Amino acid sequence: MQKPLAERMRPKTIDQIIGQDHLLGNGKALRQIIEKGKLHSMIFWGPPGVGKTTLARVLANHANLPIEQLSAISAGVKEIRSVIEQAKEVGQTVLFIDEIHRFNKSQQDALLGAVENGTLILIGATTENPSFEVNAALLSRSQVYVLKSLEAEDLKKIVDYVLEEDEILKQEKIIVKEYDALFYFSGGDARKLLNVLELVTENLKEDKTITNVFVEEIIQTYIARYDKSGEQHYDIISAFIKSIRGSDPNAALYWMARMINGGEDPKFIARRLLILSSEDIGNANPNALLLANACFQAVTTIGYPECRIILAQCVTYLASSPKSNASYIGIEQAISLADKTSDLSVPLHLRNAPTKLMKNLNYGKDYQYAHQYENNFVDLEYLPTEISGTKFYEPNNNARENELRKFLKDRWKEKYNY
Repeated sequence: MQKPLAERMRPKTIDQIIGQDHLLGNGKALRQIIEKGKLHSMIFWGPPGVGKTTLARVLANHANLPIEQLSAISAGVKEIRSVIEQAKEVGQTVLFIDEIHRFNKSQQDALLGAVENGTLILIGATTENPSFEVNAALLSRSQVYVLKSLEAEDLKKIVDYVLEEDEILKQEKIIVKEYDALFYFSGGDARKLLNVLELVTENLKEDKTITNVFVEEIIQTYIARYDKSGEQHYDIISAFIKSIRGSDPNAALYWMARMINGGEDPKFIARRLLILSSEDIGNANPNALLLANACFQAVTTIGYPECRIILAQCVTYLASSPKSNASYIGIEQAISLADKTSDLSVPLHLRNAPTKLMKNLNYGKDYQYAHQYENNFVDLEYLPTEISGTKFYEPNNNARENELRKFLKDRWKEKYNY
């Protein structure tokens, strides 16, 4: 039986991996580990199809270690213990756990002893922030590496490489006239890209030419319904978030229902609501963050199916709230400037002075304690002199933030031009 294209062309060495140059480029962290052949436990965090499974296999291969693979969806403590016992017999083993964020605490705890004593080298893969889902004990014993979505240049290299090197496709002499549709339907997912490419090549006509129109015709025939691991996953999440941002509770409820019917983890939905409550509502309605946080805690405690009601309450409240992205814009601008001005010193009057030497150097001199002044405010410079007066937070035009604007303007007058 012929293997699928994605499996036939799975990279076996580091030099066959396309993308992730920030980790695999010359002198970068993972390349050094691979070249030295000395592995440690690690967690790969990134979107689907960027090479987490492949990278785990390549690491084990370069280190000449056996590798066992478990899926957190189907494996439990019993399977973990079986792998540990086997590793005790054959020697140190790499254990790759896909979707490790789906392991509960007891399952993760079952790994600790073997990871600590070196029986297992754990490589976990997750599409979720490991800080939320991997317990602290296991996380402290693992290095987290962030894998990035593949860029168009990477995807093009993958397509060209496959058509030139695959034993079957290279005989077809296929010409790619246009790449855009291939990239669009893959969504930056290398595995999905190869699945799309395989489907398209199987239906090519005599001229063996791939165009955007032809790719669209073929894919539209095979579009599947929502599946949390399928190609519509991120499109439905996007529609869900944008419906709330656009103040449409009806559309938001519909897209959430699609996610629920597709088997989405309710905590995943609750986390997105928590982020949105600050990113898209913020100080226009500070209660949004409180409700979203309470929603996340309740969903975690209660679980499905009852938590659907709590999610619905939160969704309709957030969608019906005034919107502001001022805090989001502010921190993005501040991070950008901080990146360019990391050499600027903290003004002397703002520095801590725990020792006599520091006091002699004027650390903390002329600092004025705001609470000792009228309205708990004193006109003091809090930014480095070089960027004095730079404004990052611009309150939006809504009732709550207009109150904040008035407060800031009363205090700072014309300094920040509120």
